[in-house]
Amino acid sequence: MDVLYTFVYRGLLTEESLDKVGRRRRRHFGAEQAAKIRESLSFEMLDPDFLADADRMAIVYTAIHAFENTVRELVKKAMAEVHGEMWWSKVPERVQKKAKTRMEEDAKFKWHGTRGASEIVYCDFGDLSSIIVTNWPQFESILSDMEWAKGVLNTLERSRNIVMHGGLLSKEDVERIGMNIRDWIRQSG
Repeated sequence: MDVLYTFVYRGLLTEESLDKVGRRRRRHFGAEQAAKIRESLSFEMLDPDFLADADRMAIVYTAIHAFENTVRELVKKAMAEVHGEMWWSKVPERVQKKAKTRMEEDAKFKWHGTRGASEIVYCDFGDLSSIIVTNWPQFESILSDMEWAKGVLNTLERSRNIVMHGGLLSKEDVERIGMNIRDWIRQSG
């Protein structure tokens, strides 16, 4: 019994120590949280057919959302590696202006949450492609082919926009999204 107690206690101390040094925990979203959100959003008042379509597209959007943020991280890391903390100054001026305007607009509505604290979260999906293309030397060793990278991002942006604006994607479109995500992840490591 003492051995088991010691083992469990050491495990708890290890967990606590890891938390203190800033361990990143994976977020978990389960059925219980989903049920609470559905209740808050009055799902019972919405058309069941629209909800079924939305559930299908929500799976697609989840993948695109995660992918888009993966690209944001890649851009941030690759640019910071070369330009340090001043990397944002190397972003196309039009993208900088758009992000600044959006940040200022968010700041006006203190009662509502924001996209985040850094400029890159205010960039459109297409803006990420512009940053990569205009700074191609920082990305060439990672992505190898600029036209391929632009094509993947353009295709995924098209699908993203359809899903985000209430549209439905075909099975083939969904498969294309999966193929493009797999190819990008394999290429970028």
